[in-house]
Amino acid sequence: MSETEFLALAEAALTGIENALEQACNRSDLDVECSRSGNVLEIECIENGSKIIVNSQAPMQELWLAAKSGGFHYRYDGAQWRSSRDEGELLATLSEVISAQAGEPVNLQDYWG
Repeated sequence: MSETEFLALAEAALTGIENALEQACNRSDLDVECSRSGNVLEIECIENGSKIIVNSQAPMQELWLAAKSGGFHYRYDGAQWRSSRDEGELLATLSEVISAQAGEPVNLQDYWG
């Protein structure tokens, strides 16, 4: 995949995550705030101030997720962002870490698209 293709996919993923979180906050008790600076998306859990970071790494063609539970790297497989470690899917893992850190269950797939 070219760098241009990767950047477009990464941008779509970060924007999609932001949009899904906004909808989740509007339709549930989830209380997080997103802020974006270039290729870095910061998700702050309001109740406890903890943060989750999702950012794109163009040289590696990966999205990286950093949370209290650890760091994860994802590569696009042609359909989804999959973990380089265990084949886990980005939205599923992100839903788990947000649920754990924010103390409110959320499934981002419910708000995707």
